[in-house]
Amino acid sequence: MTDAHSLDALLPSEMAIKAEAVGVKKAALGAPSMFALAVLAGAFIAIGALFATTVTAGAGLPFGVSRLLGGVVFSLGLILVIIAGAELFTGNNLIVMAWAAKQVSTKRLLRNWGVVYVGNFVGSIATAALVFLSGQYGLGGGAVGAKALAIADAKCQLEFLPALFLGVLCNALVCLAVWLSFSARSVTDKVMVIVPPIAAFVAAGFEHSVANMYFISLGLLIKQFAPDTFWSAANTSPEAFGGLTWAGFGRNLLPVTLGNILGGSVLVGIVYWFIYLRPRRKADA
Repeated sequence: MTDAHSLDALLPSEMAIKAEAVGVKKAALGAPSMFALAVLAGAFIAIGALFATTVTAGAGLPFGVSRLLGGVVFSLGLILVIIAGAELFTGNNLIVMAWAAKQVSTKRLLRNWGVVYVGNFVGSIATAALVFLSGQYGLGGGAVGAKALAIADAKCQLEFLPALFLGVLCNALVCLAVWLSFSARSVTDKVMVIVPPIAAFVAAGFEHSVANMYFISLGLLIKQFAPDTFWSAANTSPEAFGGLTWAGFGRNLLPVTLGNILGGSVLVGIVYWFIYLRPRRKADA
């Protein structure tokens, strides 16, 4: 094992042991604390999404450059979750490593996922409501609101299978960002390893269930309640976003959530459990 006081990053085998311990600790949290931390995570991811929407609104940049810029600033959300401390459903898919190692029961695993998912939803929706009430979407002559509407409308129009696999790919990258953070010895290390995977998933257009809770709910609030002055300034109308409905919200969230679970739990969590934590491997160490 690496010296606990070393400045060197943890090796992958040590990261796996740390991930298992973190999973046990997360699963053992009391429900009130777990829920409160989940509300914070929903708000943190929403702040990252707000940042990305604002930065890319009316930018006039080439497509790829705009997507990259949005991804870099969106990473603020996971940085806040990891460093400030919060419970994020997508990142908590890595608890399967402790579950597969028989350190966490199925009941505790599902309890964590359920409580955290609901808390993330509350935090995301509440942040969307605050952003709407602030009128921030009117910035740039309505460009920010128009961008928010376009994002939400596009998400609601995704078919089930594309949404599912975009969710798989997204959470593989999110959980890799969390996995890499287990190697870190400092706050700077954590920030540096979080940004590239998160920027990649945003730039590539993958789907994150908690971010979508904010993106789509804000779009719906703008569509239903924005004043006429906003629509005039943005040079558009509610009819231009016909796919943006509450039913569309549900049709997006279901496959994206399932995809996030598969991508994070199986492609990252179970794979690293198999490599580093399965009983035979422990015996060989």
